[in-house]
This record gives sequence, structure tokens and C-alpha cells, in this order.
Amino acid sequence: MPFGFFDPTMLLILPGLAFAMWAQYKVRSTYEKWSRVPSSRGETGEAIARSILSRNALPNVTVGPVPGTLSDHYDPRAKTVNLSEGIYHSKSVAALSVAAHECGHAMQDKEGYSPLQFRSAIVPVAGFSSMAAFPLFFVGFLFGQGSLAFLMDLGIILFGAALAFHVITLPVEFNASSRAMAQLENGGYLSAGEIEGAREVLNAAALTYVAATAMAALQLIRMVLLRNSRN
Repeated sequence: MPFGFFDPTMLLILPGLAFAMWAQYKVRSTYEKWSRVPSSRGETGEAIARSILSRNALPNVTVGPVPGTLSDHYDPRAKTVNLSEGIYHSKSVAALSVAAHECGHAMQDKEGYSPLQFRSAIVPVAGFSSMAAFPLFFVGFLFGQGSLAFLMDLGIILFGAALAFHVITLPVEFNASSRAMAQLENGGYLSAGEIEGAREVLNAAALTYVAATAMAALQLIRMVLLRNSRN
């Protein structure tokens, strides 16, 4: 809710907010469920990540721990698979799933996967746009009858760029999960029953990206409706 007052357009984003809250619950509960199930292979997330990278001829990509919970990510600039400490040291099905997913991003990078390249290129723009869009729109909305009315349009344009980042993130994340599942299954890292657990973990994680995109789209629609109400 970017504004400190109630208006009917707030009702528009309530379904998106509920979906986002459910997605967060789903990923947390699924991760906790499978983090308590040790893999039959008995190797840590770090070891599995190194093995997958080796099998895919990625010796230049390093694996390291980072603080936080589910803060795992791949850095295409540093060529580093960064695993949260709970994933890095764990031997659970959940840990191996997350580690494999981040290796999926490294494989995308190696192959020049265009959605990943585009997302990486617009990260600075998306970050600035996300921070600046609402304040600019808010000022324009308050003083919409004066010379600052154009700020509403500028805020909408900037938030549109932030939405584009969310949209391009979807194929990047889904593709990385698909690669992860193929590696875990074909590489014999998980048993048949454990593979289903990995799929649950990665599908739940994907929901958070879908929810974020839906929420951003609804916020943009709300901004447009508010902009038109000032005419």
C-alpha cells in the first residue's frame, strides 16, 4: 500500500496481497518439511553444487556460504554460487534442491541464456525504478492540478520498468528449476522419492516469483486508475 489513505483502488491489490502471503507460507512450510529429510546420498549442498558444476564444465564458478536464510543466489558477475549457511552445510533434500537451482543459473550464464542476460542488465535500472516510482507518483498525485502532474506519469513509467524485471524473472527462475531437476535426477543425486520432494521445494519457491509479479502488475494498474481519477 504505497499511500497513507484509503481509496477504492486498494481493494484491487488485496487478492495479490493474499496470494503473496500464501506463497510465502507455502515456500517456508515446504522448505521446513524437506529440510528435515536427509538425502540418501549423504552429501551437503556445497558438495552437490560443486559436483554439478564440475559435471557441466564450470570450473571457473566458485561455491561459497553467505549469511541469512534462503538468501541463496548466483552472481553472474563474480561467477559465484552463493548458498545460505543452512543450505551450504545441510544434507537435506531441500538443501540439495536449492543448491542445484543456483547451479542452474550458472548453466544459464555459461550458455548465454538471453532472459538471464537481460535481467542482469536491467538490475540497476529496476532497483532505481522501484525506489523512485512511488515517491514521484505520490508527489504528482498530491499536486496533480499543477506543474508537477507529470510526476504521476513518470512514476508509472518507472514502475513499469520494475514490473518488467519481475516478468523477465519468471522464465529465468522456472528454467533454472527445470535444469536443477534434470541434474538431480540424471546425476543420481536423489532417489525417486526424494526427487518428488525436490520438485515440491522448487515449485513452492517459484510461487513467490509469480506472486511478486502479480502484485507488481496490480500495483501498476492501481497507479494508472489513480492517475486517471485526477483528470
